[in-house]
Amino acid sequence: MRNAAINLRALPEQRDLIDRAATLSGKNRSDFMLEAACDKAKAVVLDQVFFSLDTDKYRQFTALLDAPPSHNPGLERLMAVTAPWATPKA
Repeated sequence: MRNAAINLRALPEQRDLIDRAATLSGKNRSDFMLEAACDKAKAVVLDQVFFSLDTDKYRQFTALLDAPPSHNPGLERLMAVTAPWATPKA
């Protein structure tokens, strides 16, 4: 159930355009706008995940990825913990 409100102001022409597109998509205004906003938000987040590097930086990056991991006691402790879903229930 949706319970978080998102309010915004728009020009009448913008509202009309959105309403027309929503109707053509078989959606109401809220569903259309929420879907469009989420699509854009995902694209922005993905832009932070995918990046480009020049040849020299790419070689440095892959060398770091290919290098053996450094000693990390915290990670070793974490990896030694049995996952709750892996523990048989009594």
